[in-house]
Amino acid sequence: MTRRGAEVRLDALLRTTCDVIAQRGLANTRTADVAQAAGVSQALVFYHFATKERLVAQAFAYAAEQDLARLDAVLRCSAPPLVRLKKLLRRYAPAGRSRPWAMWIDGWSESLRTPELEKVSRRLDLRWREGLRGVIAAGVAEGAFVCDDPGGAAWRINALIDGLAVQTAVHDRVVPRRQLTEWIRLAVARELGLRPEQLD
Repeated sequence: MTRRGAEVRLDALLRTTCDVIAQRGLANTRTADVAQAAGVSQALVFYHFATKERLVAQAFAYAAEQDLARLDAVLRCSAPPLVRLKKLLRRYAPAGRSRPWAMWIDGWSESLRTPELEKVSRRLDLRWREGLRGVIAAGVAEGAFVCDDPGGAAWRINALIDGLAVQTAVHDRVVPRRQLTEWIRLAVARELGLRPEQLD
């Protein structure tokens, strides 16, 4: 196997592991499940990852890097702060039992017991909040937003979205997505001195 072939296969294994974790749950995911879903032998999974714990930790790190790449793409764009804010909210808003949310909720729970997962989870959470804080601060500096505490606003917005995501992932279709979007829009508008329709 060439080095490039091994890297491609490793990437595919990590992507497949993320899908399996989201579908089966972290506690019910076995290396055999990942091997079957990826169409490879279990021996190959263990060749790349000596243990299930290492496989899971690297899968979460892989998922975090994907999420952070999408975050960075928004933060690097030259659009005005309001446009960047709307993009961030669209990317992060709850979407029912979507793969990313199901996986991260499982990851948060396991982070209570697994230091490696806690580090990955914390890094993603802190980067998201720091990115949101930066966009809010830029909007305040340009006069587009009114907010005395961009860091606190980022924490409160983040906490609301996380809480709604947990509810919709666990209790699918209890609250319509349109209602969730409206609640998020109202909360963000209040935090930043905007009219809710500006966040459409």
